[in-house]
Amino acid sequence: MSAGHDHDASQALLEQVNQARAEGSPVQIRGGASKAFLGRPVVGAELDTRAHRGIVNYDPSELVITARAGTPLSELSAALEAAGQMLPCEPPHSDDGATLGGMVAAGLSGPRRPWAGSVRDYVLGTRVISGLGLHLRFGGEVMKNVAGYDLSRLMAGSFGCLGLITEVSLKVLPIPRCAAHLALHIDPQQALQRLAQWGQQGLPISAACHDGSALRLRLEGGEGSVKAARERLGGEPFQASWWQDLNDRRLAFFAGATPLWRLSLPNHRPLLELPGEQLLDWAGAQRWLRSQAPAETIRAAVKHLGGHATCYSANDTPFQALPAALLRYHQQLKQRLDPQRIFNPGRMYAEI
Repeated sequence: MSAGHDHDASQALLEQVNQARAEGSPVQIRGGASKAFLGRPVVGAELDTRAHRGIVNYDPSELVITARAGTPLSELSAALEAAGQMLPCEPPHSDDGATLGGMVAAGLSGPRRPWAGSVRDYVLGTRVISGLGLHLRFGGEVMKNVAGYDLSRLMAGSFGCLGLITEVSLKVLPIPRCAAHLALHIDPQQALQRLAQWGQQGLPISAACHDGSALRLRLEGGEGSVKAARERLGGEPFQASWWQDLNDRRLAFFAGATPLWRLSLPNHRPLLELPGEQLLDWAGAQRWLRSQAPAETIRAAVKHLGGHATCYSANDTPFQALPAALLRYHQQLKQRLDPQRIFNPGRMYAEI
């Protein structure tokens, strides 16, 4: 498909869903397949959203963009950049394979996450094909039909288990006027301590990652504030492209066959005593771990510190088990939106 291709394939997608409902057979939703490795395997006919693409509406003065689910993130970002704007949640592009629908379904955010918010925070509205065979625009009476849930935001991080996203409206923001990228050669524990201190001081930090040898910082904002922070913090400059390599897991740290884990923790927690290599992102709130340690050991250590662990390598249980009460809520929501379990059954948990 050529760049800029615009096509509404919603009717064809709806027909595929209704055929699956009539046959009682599940479907496996796919976009660019850039995140196909994440989650449990799904058995079902492939439902490809990539033909359903294009920017539906974009008025830079309103700071809102609406596009179809199959729109490549690279295309969306190019349109925003041309107007001096961006997706603040900084979703990974995965070498341009990622689509807008996959971005929302996976809910993954980039280095700016602790300072700017998550994918969910920028979703203003969606159109979704439900497991009842209806193409719905969320808002108004549809929300009332599901007991008041904000369904547009519930779609973020649902991995396609609740319905087929066909269209998304997102809030966008201006690209910062000035940026600087600094590397400070301190150890990880010192980095966590300093980041905790700086968090109380209003510094214009928009990304902070310790890569094992240095604490890398991105400063963004007005020219004066960035210059003052740069002079105060010191450090050595490095290329801005490093952050995209981190976001798309292209750094040397991510290479190799050792199992990869994404650990989510409160950022003030100390270093985890686990075998393997660690990379600290999000000022310590997101930690990547390369380790041969048993899954039970990793998850127990992370849970003890108030976090959870997701396995990015082949694993029967990639997502940490939910408490019984929370699992029941997930099952009830699945039952309301997809009673025949058509969409991505078992992708997140066997019970959903």
